[in-house]
Amino acid sequence: MFGKKRAAEAEADGQEQRPAPFEFVASVQTDVGCVREINEDSGRLVRPSDPAQLAQRGTLVIVADGMGGHSAGEVASQMAVETVARLYYETGGEPRLALRHAVEEANRRIHSAAAADASKHGMGTTCTALALCGDGAFAAHVGDSRLYMVRAGQLYQLSEDHSAVMEMVKLGIITKEQARTHEDKNVILRALGTSPEVEVSVVEPFGVRAGDQYLLCSDGLYDLVTDDEIASVLNESGDIHATGERLIALAKERGGHDNITVGIIRIVPEGTGEAGGENLRATREVEAI
Repeated sequence: MFGKKRAAEAEADGQEQRPAPFEFVASVQTDVGCVREINEDSGRLVRPSDPAQLAQRGTLVIVADGMGGHSAGEVASQMAVETVARLYYETGGEPRLALRHAVEEANRRIHSAAAADASKHGMGTTCTALALCGDGAFAAHVGDSRLYMVRAGQLYQLSEDHSAVMEMVKLGIITKEQARTHEDKNVILRALGTSPEVEVSVVEPFGVRAGDQYLLCSDGLYDLVTDDEIASVLNESGDIHATGERLIALAKERGGHDNITVGIIRIVPEGTGEAGGENLRATREVEAI
């Protein structure tokens, strides 16, 4: 899978020295794009206001890209971010298992809602969720929204697309570049809500370092903005919210044929004054529980 070896190398490099204490700045933004009438994407940033809960569960960022007729995709993606956000913090036990359980339960609830309402039949959504807890992070993922990491200026894709073209790339039938323009590039093989149970992919816990950046995004971004361009924008210094706006603007300049959602987290050294509540911004929702 693209990026897995390089990401593992980056993690090994990160373990050479114990990371210094850090804080983070974060922004989640979603845009309808230039063609769609309804935004079926949803994004959520959750940072508990209770210090004990923050220490135990950390901060959660979620991106979901809905699908379905009428407003069904919007319903599915909203259900995903709301359910995952609530259950992750309410479920006991190990945090990474709690996150997987939350995504699995979101799948069941979306599937049940679709079965109970004919107008929502067939609705589903991707879901990519990243938890930053202590000096580590982990993720749960279903569909073709993506999780990237930038470390020491290099971009690594930490998630694997559950898509038809990614299967062809893995089999050597097409290249990753050919996948960008393949006629089946939007065919996904897994989504929340389309069946009673779903296999959730997990990015196992890994250490984070001051200077790291993490990007969660829907395909409305990476379909139109290359990985090299994403890395270039993320490596520019400046306000993190402006960085998200720049990525969205790039996708819209190239047609913006789909909804576009980006969630960016930047790890900064503790006490630098870069982190603050004003950086927890979103075009839809930021939640403190």
